[in-house]
Amino acid sequence: MTTKFGFTQGLNVARLGLDETQIMTACQIADRLDYDSIWAMDHSNVPQWKNAVVNDAWLLLAAIGAITRKVELGTCVTDAIRRHPSAIALSTITLDRLTNGRAILGIGAGEAQNVVDFGIEFSKPVTKFKEQLELIELLFKSDPDNRVDYNGQYYKLANACLQAKSIRKPRPPIYIAAGAPKTLGLCAAYGDGWIPIGYTPALFKHHADVIRENARKIGRDLSGFQFANDVDVYFTEDGEEAWNKMKNAVKVSLYKPELLTVHNIEQDSEFDFRRYFTEYAMNKPELMEQMKRAALKIPDSVARTAIGVGRPDDVIEMLERFIEAGTNHFIIRFWGEGYFKNIELFGRKVIPYFRDKEK
Repeated sequence: MTTKFGFTQGLNVARLGLDETQIMTACQIADRLDYDSIWAMDHSNVPQWKNAVVNDAWLLLAAIGAITRKVELGTCVTDAIRRHPSAIALSTITLDRLTNGRAILGIGAGEAQNVVDFGIEFSKPVTKFKEQLELIELLFKSDPDNRVDYNGQYYKLANACLQAKSIRKPRPPIYIAAGAPKTLGLCAAYGDGWIPIGYTPALFKHHADVIRENARKIGRDLSGFQFANDVDVYFTEDGEEAWNKMKNAVKVSLYKPELLTVHNIEQDSEFDFRRYFTEYAMNKPELMEQMKRAALKIPDSVARTAIGVGRPDDVIEMLERFIEAGTNHFIIRFWGEGYFKNIELFGRKVIPYFRDKEK
């Protein structure tokens, strides 16, 4: 299978303070090069960077679709908590129609930071996520002659339908953000792809194997499945200096109980990761400070495997580690100054290396 390469307008772009015009210019550059996909984060805000411009992901992707011709376009990732699953389904279909079949629905169970500040309940996210995925799948198939019903614990449909069909058949692909046993199981059952973030190659391989095993148990064929991976790239002439400046931040981005287990790292008994995940918001900075302290236990040798920092050859080495672990679709977050330059450098030096290798 050919390895795909995309990049995302995520926290990296927020930190730089780039606006929609600059983002769209970056996407046009990528479309002219050999990128396969472009992604947009779906956050309500990122108050840690007050100069950030945080636009609606769906509207931004539609605008990008109007000025690009080849790249697939996806959310990285949205949730069906702030929007009803029916709205997510219709937005996906509409984006697919506007872009002649290039839409991807990247979706996860949500995170507290995006919802609790707005008075939206964040409870039983995984149980709700299963229902959301089932409901979206039903609505993708619906039309006025094929209405659907659904009677879940949290969601109901009664003789419901949408009245637009996607260009891509049988429907736009669904990539699921997952990083724990229950969500990895949902990914195996309902996903066409998987989007993890903050992984080492060892953890990626372990969780990819979990998805494959779950699929085997339900008799699902995963040929064509996209084992995507949201990875960080920082181009610089002095990789060691850059690494020393950023390594603590990288460790925070990696911190999760599953990573500690795979790498045999002792977990901080004072830090409750589940509480962080379900409660963290900007009005509870103490939870972030606790995680920062706990993340320092991750050895440099482990954290360094997860990021491409340095020259193109250094980035290629990191990507090869993940390909060996099972990645077949990279979603790059470019960090550092020179956003346009970084997109061009990756497109002219890194992507061609792998294209030539796969010939």
